[in-house]
Amino acid sequence: MKCTDGRRIALAVATAAALTGAAACTSSGPSGKPANSRGPSAASLAALRSAERSTDRADSARVRSTTVMGTQLSVKADGALRWGDGLTGAVTITYTGGTTAETMRALGITSMEARYLSDAYYARAGDAFAGKTGGRHWIKYGYGDLAALGGGAVANFADQMRNTTPNQSVKLLLDSEDVYRVGEEKVGGRTATHYSGTVAIGEVTDARLRKQLQEAGVTTETVDIWVDDRNLLVKKVEKSRTAAGELTQTAYYSDYGVRVQVREPPADDTADFRKLLAQQSASPS
Repeated sequence: MKCTDGRRIALAVATAAALTGAAACTSSGPSGKPANSRGPSAASLAALRSAERSTDRADSARVRSTTVMGTQLSVKADGALRWGDGLTGAVTITYTGGTTAETMRALGITSMEARYLSDAYYARAGDAFAGKTGGRHWIKYGYGDLAALGGGAVANFADQMRNTTPNQSVKLLLDSEDVYRVGEEKVGGRTATHYSGTVAIGEVTDARLRKQLQEAGVTTETVDIWVDDRNLLVKKVEKSRTAAGELTQTAYYSDYGVRVQVREPPADDTADFRKLLAQQSASPS
C-alpha cells in the first residue's frame, strides 16, 4: 500500500473510532445509594415514567456532552438531535485527549462536524483528508458497513446513537432495581430532581441495548439523571467499565422541541468508507 493510501485509511478508521466513542452511552461504579434503601419507591418510578413519556414526546433537543473512554479517547460534543422517527442530527465533536485524539491531531484534525441520517452518518474530516481523496472532505459511514471495523460497540454504532438520546437514559434507569430519589439540585440555574441507580445489564429490557452492552463486556452500570419541573431530562451521567477501560459520559439537554434539519453532504465532496476499505484490501502492502 502506498503511504498516502495508508494515511487515508488510518484517518477513516480513526474518525470512525472517535465518533463511536462520542456516541457511546454506557455506565459503572458506586451510585451512592443509601444503605437502608429497600428498592425503588412507587413515587420514584411514577416520576421516571412521567419523565420517559415527556422526553420521548419532545422529539428533539440540543445536546452538550463530554465522553471519556479510558486512555483511548476524550471528546466534547455540541449539537442537536431528533429521535421521533429514527435518529437525525448534527454535532460538532472536539477531541480533547487520549491516544485516538493524538492520532487525529497528527492528521491535522482537532474537531469535526458529524451529521446523522437514517441510514448513515457523515464526518467532515477537513482539508488534510481532502488532500488524499481527490478533494473530498466528508466520509460516509453506512451503519451496516461499520461491522467491517469489528464486533461489539463499533458494529452496533447505530444502536449506540439511539441510546445517546435523553429518552433512552430514562428507560435505562427504569430497569434499575435500586433507583432512588437523591434530592433537588441546580442544573444550569434551574431546580431539577436527581435520581440515581445501578443497572444489571442482564435485566435491561431493551434487547438491542442489552446485547450492545454485553458485547462491550459491561455487566453493571450506574446511571444518574436530573429531571426538571416539565418532566424533561436536563442532565445525565453514565459510567461503566468496558473492554476498552472505564467509560464516563456526561450530557446536558436543553431547547426541547428545537427544529433539526440535516442534509446529506454533496456526493462529489464525499468519500465512502466501504470503498476506502475495499481499496485497502486491494492495495499491495
